[in-house]
Formats: sequence, structure tokens, C-alpha cells
Amino acid sequence: MAAELINPPPSVPPALALRMSQQAPRILQQSSGPSLPYPLSLLTASEAPETWIGYENLMLACLRTGDDRSARICLEKLTQRFGEDNERVMALRGMYHEAVAEDYKALESIFRGYEEVLKKDPTNMPIRKRRVALLKAMNRPIDATTALVGLLDASPTDAEAWAELADLYLTQNLYAQAIFSLEEVLLITPNAWNIHARMGEILYLSSLATNSNNDGNLMRGLCESMRRFCRSIELCDNYLRGYYGLKLTTKHLLSLLSKTSKPAPAAADPQFGDLAPPSLATIERLHELATAKLAEIVRRNAAGESGWDGYDQAEVIAAGELLGRDAQKIER
Repeated sequence: MAAELINPPPSVPPALALRMSQQAPRILQQSSGPSLPYPLSLLTASEAPETWIGYENLMLACLRTGDDRSARICLEKLTQRFGEDNERVMALRGMYHEAVAEDYKALESIFRGYEEVLKKDPTNMPIRKRRVALLKAMNRPIDATTALVGLLDASPTDAEAWAELADLYLTQNLYAQAIFSLEEVLLITPNAWNIHARMGEILYLSSLATNSNNDGNLMRGLCESMRRFCRSIELCDNYLRGYYGLKLTTKHLLSLLSKTSKPAPAAADPQFGDLAPPSLATIERLHELATAKLAEIVRRNAAGESGWDGYDQAEVIAAGELLGRDAQKIER
């Protein structure tokens, strides 16, 4: 199988998913032939782990692109190899049925099936996760949140679940809870630069939403957001989202500081505690750094230079628009 099926990126873009699914007819035709039911299939099946990882990723790509027939064949091969009672296969089967469901009533039927499985085996974590995903798809965020909190009570070191919980809280504008959830993720994966940037984004949104009439609290929140973005680019150079957030926060801080003639508080200032806002000169240098780096990323990505082509194009366009707005203000 192709390397992209064996080891796809963490977030598969639509173009790659389409390219992966287009390989399905060739791969499935090559592997077609009579097969024995589980566990007799163990006697004839290829035991290379990459084979089954490839089938699973191929199934997911086919579901994303609407090739339900190829996805079903992949699922059948995985079922023949590992058996119907395998927890991972059960979750993949549930995902397939969710994808082909025609209406809300069909989704409710799938949900009841998950409930029956969990009554027999509450420790089935793949099905518990599918249950949360299905509740979210059914537009029941409160129920999904409750189910996910229960899952984390049983598995408190699941970083993926904490990150999903943060997103659920954010959709309900529960910023403090979302921040707490991401802090739990960072306890498990402290060097995850994308989570530091995500924390910066939520802190930024929270500061603007809750402290718009309090410059002191707004500045505190923006400074903490800025520090998170700084940490993300410290861990991952050329990280576009990190530099984008750094430019936004420093730009807002410069606007706040320009409205007051008071000097920046010292580190011992009781209003800000141990983490006082950095000096005006430091914020200006960080803003210049973010602007220069974003411009470099946009320019080199547009030129198609090697090593600068892995960015999400929507993010590159957003960065270009942000730089363009600043350029227009300077020209005026």
C-alpha cells in the first residue's frame, strides 16, 4: 500500500483524502479472493500490521469522499481478520453506519445500539468515543459533554478526549472550562505546540468576550495569550498559527498601551502578580517578528519553495489578509 495510507498526517486535508480513496478499486481488486471466517482467517491472513492500518485508513478516506461501497469492503476485510467483537472493529462499523444513515431517526437507532453495547461492556472505550461523536453530530452538545466527562473519569490521561472536551465547552462559550481542559492536555503532552497555540486562541477570545470594559483584565488575558503563542513558536519554528496569534495579540496590546501614559507595571505589581505585562519595547519587537515571519511564510509558500508547502491554504490566505490590512493602514 502507498505510504500515505500507512502513515497519513494527523489531519488529512480533503485533497489527500480524495487521492487516498481513489486507490481503493486497485487495492481491493488486488486483495480480492475467497476468505475464511474469523478465527480461521488467521491461518491465511497477511500479518503485516501495515496491511490492516492501510485498510482502516482507506476506509476512513472512502467514507469522507462518499465511496460507501469501498468503505464497506474494507470494513468486511477488517471484520474477517479481527472478528465482529473486536472493539476497534465495532467502532469502525458504527462509524460506517453513521456515515450512511439517511436521517435523524437512523442516527437514533445507531445511538441505541451503542447504549446496548455499553450496558454489556461499559469499558468499551472505542464505542464510548463513538457515542460522544454521535451525540455531537446530533446537535446535543450538553449530552456529549456529560458523556465525555464520564469517559474522562474512567480514563483521565486521554489527551485526545480532553482536547475534544475543550472544543465542546468552547461551542457553549464556557471559556474557563475549555481552558481547564487544555491545561489537562498540556499536563499529558507539555510540548504540544498546537495545544499551546489553541490555548492562546481561547484566552484571546475569552479576554475580548468577558473583559471588553476592563482594560486591566483585558491586558492580563491578552498577555497570557501572547505568552502561549510565544511558547508554540518556540516549540515549532515556522508555525503559522502561532505567529498569526502572536501578531493579533501584540497588535491589540499595542493599541491598549497607546491609550495610557502609565508605564508598564513591574513584576511585583499586585494587579498582575508575578507575570506582569512585558515592556512596550518587547511587545513591539514581538509584533515585528510575527509580521516578518508571517510575510516570509506567505511569500515562500506562494513561490512553492521546498519545505514551505505543507500549510493549510485557508490559513495562508488568512495570514495574507491580516498582513494586507496592516499594509493598507500604513499607506493611508
